[in-house]
Amino acid sequence: MIEGVKIKNLTVHQDIADAVQLAGEQPGFLMEVLRQDENLLQEFGQSTFTVAYPGAIKAFHWHKNQADLWFVASGQAKIVLYDLRPNSATQGQTQVIYAGSDKYKLVLIPVGVAHGYKVIGQEPVLLFYHTTKSYNPKNPDEERIAFDDSKISFDWQAD
Repeated sequence: MIEGVKIKNLTVHQDIADAVQLAGEQPGFLMEVLRQDENLLQEFGQSTFTVAYPGAIKAFHWHKNQADLWFVASGQAKIVLYDLRPNSATQGQTQVIYAGSDKYKLVLIPVGVAHGYKVIGQEPVLLFYHTTKSYNPKNPDEERIAFDDSKISFDWQAD
């Protein structure tokens, strides 16, 4: 596990129907995703929602000033983290996390950790991410690295 990365497994609670249901119907479920008293974000900057389709690879990028907190709300994602921080005990290490439907979790990605994901399965990924800074289009805190960068050397086809 990469130093500073935190993973919160989320608990799914069965919803309570507000009306009489037909046989076989399920009312749905709910879960608490992020709470202020968990101290996962040191500060709040922005929440963003994105959709990616089966087979898409969105990688890699990293930030100099902001941390990310990812929640895959639907679909399945293979999240890949790579520690670029020179003074980290886990510098140069890769971590893979599977998240999404039936694997609900929050993933805290520290400043200086490159990150990306691949949509696995047949459903699109619906990803919410919360950041400690708001996006500034005039000075974006986003450094790009190619998905097939030789330094990271991650095999996106392997499972």
